[in-house]
Amino acid sequence: MMFRADASAERSGTDVRLRASARLSNDDIKPVEQQSWSVYNLFAMWMSNVHSVAGYVFAASLFTLGLGGWQVFSALVVGITLIYFFTNLAGRAGQKYGIPFAAACRSSFGVFGANIPSMIKAITAMCWYGIQTWVASTALVVVVLRFFPGLEPMTKDSILGMSSLGWICFLVMWLSQLLVFYFGWEAIRRFTDWAGPAVYVVMFLLAGWIIWRAGGEISFSLGSKHLTSVQTWGMWLTAVAFTVAWFAGTTLNFADFARFIESPRSMRRGNFLGLPLNFTLFALAAVVTTSGGLSVFHELITDPVELVARIDNVTAVLLGALTFMIATIATNIVANFVSAAMDLANLLPKQLNFRRAGVVASVVSVLVMPWKLYADAQMVQYTLGTLGSFIGPIFGIVIVDFFVVRRQYIDIEHIYSDDPRGRYWYTRGFNRRAIAALLLAGGVSCSVALIPFFSAIAPFSWFVGAACGAVFYLALMRSVTSGIQQAEPEPS
Repeated sequence: MMFRADASAERSGTDVRLRASARLSNDDIKPVEQQSWSVYNLFAMWMSNVHSVAGYVFAASLFTLGLGGWQVFSALVVGITLIYFFTNLAGRAGQKYGIPFAAACRSSFGVFGANIPSMIKAITAMCWYGIQTWVASTALVVVVLRFFPGLEPMTKDSILGMSSLGWICFLVMWLSQLLVFYFGWEAIRRFTDWAGPAVYVVMFLLAGWIIWRAGGEISFSLGSKHLTSVQTWGMWLTAVAFTVAWFAGTTLNFADFARFIESPRSMRRGNFLGLPLNFTLFALAAVVTTSGGLSVFHELITDPVELVARIDNVTAVLLGALTFMIATIATNIVANFVSAAMDLANLLPKQLNFRRAGVVASVVSVLVMPWKLYADAQMVQYTLGTLGSFIGPIFGIVIVDFFVVRRQYIDIEHIYSDDPRGRYWYTRGFNRRAIAALLLAGGVSCSVALIPFFSAIAPFSWFVGAACGAVFYLALMRSVTSGIQQAEPEPS
């Protein structure tokens, strides 16, 4: 494949022909030829991302900050509205050029340097993929024991830190996700089209059942702590920050999905329906169910599967639990599996296509033994916490590069070429300025997130990292920005 090239922005050059490199492209990484996803497809994708056991547990866990029901609800709504705006920014390059997140990073980090941010995201995604698979499998264990209490002895042994029944349920969840993913993007789209909406039915039925059991008497003033006015505002802002951080990973690699969307307008509409509107309804159901659960069972139950297991009707328990399991599969695929597979394929495009990379990611998610990783709070904090601290800086760098430095222009021909004359070759394929900005901003973000002295602002580490990444990158690129903009066309 030959590309027609313009002169490099950072150096003088002539009109040359560049060849697409096999080290930078395969059928899954190259620009999408037909963008066919509709508003509903994107809406359903977000429903599948939001409607999960983990999403419910996250929303319900905000009550432990000491906030009341309406305070938690408003924090969730404000947080998801911020994510809506951030996601529209993150998806613009992918939708405009039909390219995935890892390829979009090449304009800022260099054609090979892009592997640095994409692999940070991939490693984080693989670990969380394993963790969420394990968390979902523990819920499945609860349901299995509800129907087959005779299997209780299978929970008493230990194989590499997990019981026999735990292993069976974990492998069921693991294989189920792999099967959906293995059949490709179309299978993922069809699966998410119905998985997300299915949970709505169960969520609202569960909320209705709770209201009925509570006799309509539900208190939304169930803060677990007595807070002053200032403390309440502080916890409210913390809840907003937690909500943004919860979705930050999917927001960062949203280009992996935006590349399939038919138009910018469809992307914005799908994001609006799937984020502010959809999450508001989900948050309302979660708050009502959690608040009502306290009235009915006299304890704060943050796991919807445990709540479903307490329903007297066996059929309702089975259908509810299975629906939540299916939703968790969809969430894990959207939030973690896709990102890991696309980023691994970008690392070794000759050897790994989307499907093979997905299998590798799935195997790695087991090898990290997520049940042990998640059980060690310090390990999670100092490994995933450190990696996660770089998500904000990467977001800041990529966004300001595309919107400020490049003025929304990417030379799609040069993105896939490893010719030293290309725009994004920089120094042997690496933009040292972007890497320096990432290290500096990542250092600040890690310090805020992990050092006890900064504990008061630790929940805001994503915002700190994103702002520092943007500022450091713009400062380091200042000397070459004007040259880049002169060599590129006016934004369309």
